[in-house]
Amino acid sequence: MDTRYLQSFVAVVELGSMAEAARRLDLTPAAIAARVRALEDDVGVPLVQRAGRSVRPTEAGLKMLERARNVLRDVRDLRAATSGGVSLGELRLGVFISALTGVLPPVLERLYARFPELSVFVAPGGSVELCRQVAGGALDAAIVVEPQFAVGKGCRFETLLEEPLVVVASEALAHRDAHELLATEPFIRYDRSVLGGQLADRYLRDHGIRVRQRLEIDSLMAVAALVGRNLGVALLPDWAPMWRAGMKIARVPLPARAPVRRVGLVWAAQGPRVALAQALLAEAQAVLS
Repeated sequence: MDTRYLQSFVAVVELGSMAEAARRLDLTPAAIAARVRALEDDVGVPLVQRAGRSVRPTEAGLKMLERARNVLRDVRDLRAATSGGVSLGELRLGVFISALTGVLPPVLERLYARFPELSVFVAPGGSVELCRQVAGGALDAAIVVEPQFAVGKGCRFETLLEEPLVVVASEALAHRDAHELLATEPFIRYDRSVLGGQLADRYLRDHGIRVRQRLEIDSLMAVAALVGRNLGVALLPDWAPMWRAGMKIARVPLPARAPVRRVGLVWAAQGPRVALAQALLAEAQAVLS
């Protein structure tokens, strides 16, 4: 059984699309489809089925998916083991959405300076799902917001940043009290499905602040951009890239003790990729300290 066929099958299922899998693997959709068909011929059952423009696994495909991931992980580990887990192979790194532009580029710049031949596959996503993929072996490490649960068995988490909540307002409003701004100005809410938004929602409720919500969105930079356009105020983690983006926004500290969001690295504590994950941690600490 060709592991390239397994790789294509897993990519199709994870991405839900032959076309997206082709882009991810730098192949044509026809080549991806041919690989999946060859794998189906090999195992003797259909593994995927089309549903409109998307592709879903069959019952047999679902049963095979986790084992296919394990095989691919073991193959990567075998390759990595021959070079001490550092200079050969691919690092599979998860990154939560807001960190893709603000944190990832300077960290990778330092990592590539140490390991010029390193190949990195970056998987964007939500922190909870990324932690699950690290625990399951699908990813080697992930830059995440600290989860509100214990990381998986065999994994470690190290804090890189601590970000207290602050009110983000246009520069013209910077002189006003934080609670007054939240209670009187239109409110742009950071999505409550993510930890930063949940912390903000809890703070508002704990202090009895009723906001006039204008919209809710899952992007720190998008919220900051809207605030910079005088469309409202927000209660956000003190995310450094916001202040470097040239937007006309100001930080207004909370008068009460501010909740803190922690950003860090989670990685598998055993296996041939540990050395590389620890190198990544060191470079991230150097960038973000």
